[in-house]
Amino acid sequence: MAIIVDLDVMLARRKRKLGDLAEAVGITIQNLSILKTGKAKAIRFSTLDAICRELDCTPGDILRWDPDTVHAEED
Repeated sequence: MAIIVDLDVMLARRKRKLGDLAEAVGITIQNLSILKTGKAKAIRFSTLDAICRELDCTPGDILRWDPDTVHAEED
């Protein structure tokens, strides 16, 4: 998939920890970790909205498209 998740970048920029964000957003740290590592197949808009509110960013700060990126499961 060519969608890259830069959640770890935004967490570092905001000096926030994954566990703190998970608690503030109301999702499990495991689910947030799946998103952060790029293994998620989908994200609810309500979750994306909550993450953006907590990190004071836009969806484009967290998600980007790179057509040259291919994950192993697509090979």
